[in-house]
Amino acid sequence: MNVGKKFCLRILSSNLSLLIISTMKKFHFVSGIALSIFVAFHLFNHVYSIFGAEKHIELMAFWRPFYRNIFVETLILLAVFIQIVSGLVFVRASCTIQLSGFAKLHVWSGLYLAFFLMIHVSAVLGGRLILHLDTNFYFGAAGINSFPFNLFFVPYYALAILSFFAHLASMHQKKMKYSILNLTPSMQSMAILVFGVFLTLIIFYGLTNHFNGVSIPQEYGVLVGK
Repeated sequence: MNVGKKFCLRILSSNLSLLIISTMKKFHFVSGIALSIFVAFHLFNHVYSIFGAEKHIELMAFWRPFYRNIFVETLILLAVFIQIVSGLVFVRASCTIQLSGFAKLHVWSGLYLAFFLMIHVSAVLGGRLILHLDTNFYFGAAGINSFPFNLFFVPYYALAILSFFAHLASMHQKKMKYSILNLTPSMQSMAILVFGVFLTLIIFYGLTNHFNGVSIPQEYGVLVGK
């Protein structure tokens, strides 16, 4: 009788675990799509900085009413939370599996994105609510254009952008089943990675005033100890 009960409990526990993981994967997928849409607009805004800080801020001001409202911003923060929590659960589960290639890239890029999102979202909210700063172009550019802080912030931001595209590339390689223009799914994923590298360079080209450096307004000096 005890053996039968234990067996039934194991079956129930196993089925419950599978149900939880399956549900988390669905939430992870949906929240990932929502967050990717926001990130795409966010990165485009950064690319726009190649036309100058004023143009970057002007475009950001145009878009802010669409995402910086209580409804959309709550959904974005919820998506971030779901991505971090569910992602860490999946990483822990993958520790028992031998990974290679894009599967390993998927795990490591996800880990860095979780690390980045926790710090970046906290920093932006802190800048707005505690320091009372407009978290615009200069909020991000302050660390990138100030020595020695740029020794941390340049790789910090660069790895975040590259990890985003690495995550997309690894997911594409996993889900895509067809060749496009004679490019296999793996080759398509490599193209996504190359595009990510190119876009990263363009973004830093803009955020550093074409690699000439940006003069940071005095109110943002607090971010770099000035």
